[in-house]
Amino acid sequence: MESETGRTASRVVVITGGGTGIGAATAERYAQEGETVVILGRRAAPLAAVAEGIGAVPIVADVSDRESSEAAVAEVVERFGRVDVLVANAGGHGFSAVGDTDDRTWADAWQGNVTTAFVIARAALPQLERTGGQIVIVSSLAGLFAGPSVAGYTVGKHALIGLTRSLARDYSRRGIRVNAVCPGWVRTPMADEEMDEFAVHAEGVSSREEAYATITKDVPLQRPADPAEIASVIRFLGSHDSSYITGAVIVADGGAHIVDLPTLGFEAAGM
Repeated sequence: MESETGRTASRVVVITGGGTGIGAATAERYAQEGETVVILGRRAAPLAAVAEGIGAVPIVADVSDRESSEAAVAEVVERFGRVDVLVANAGGHGFSAVGDTDDRTWADAWQGNVTTAFVIARAALPQLERTGGQIVIVSSLAGLFAGPSVAGYTVGKHALIGLTRSLARDYSRRGIRVNAVCPGWVRTPMADEEMDEFAVHAEGVSSREEAYATITKDVPLQRPADPAEIASVIRFLGSHDSSYITGAVIVADGGAHIVDLPTLGFEAAGM
């Protein structure tokens, strides 16, 4: 629903992976603007903590499962009558090289990163078509480039961009806009764990803060994002403010993707 000024008001926003990190920050951002926010996830405790703090509605659901996703969407519609925005944020898994990835790990990576977005989007499409809604899919910088020993994660995040484009191609003409966000390093619990491990193994790095500083030293903004910064991008795409944008991939990485890696040596040499 749109106000007379064209700003969104009283919409129902559904966010997967809403119990932590980017999902929780996105829930908070929408709640601050007076939207009805529903957060989905497999773990009840984190959802409840976020919901209590911002007035969101928690629903425990496995969004990689058809029946669970359809039941969650049905519950949202029963309680609030509509779905206006879907933020497909759930993800993770797949942190090994191809040769070190067994069948179970590969399946988990695909399910955790791709199936989650596919299944919940499919379940929500009829409602989003009715409201002329938006889908925002959270991919990653790993959806554009490849890091070391993250095969499942990298392939999954690349696939999310394909899913975004396929959905936009088929459903934008039905009134549903679909876009993707590719964050770089963001201060989330998952990233904190990676930084803690990095600090153990990297020479001259002894703390989480030093780890973040080290891995972002060649990023033009020279820092990781706060989850709220990514939430602002998601909110923009999931609002009337982006009314002529669909099928887009918005990179929010502090400028990391513009860096020409072969020239870093010249910069280090003061040239």
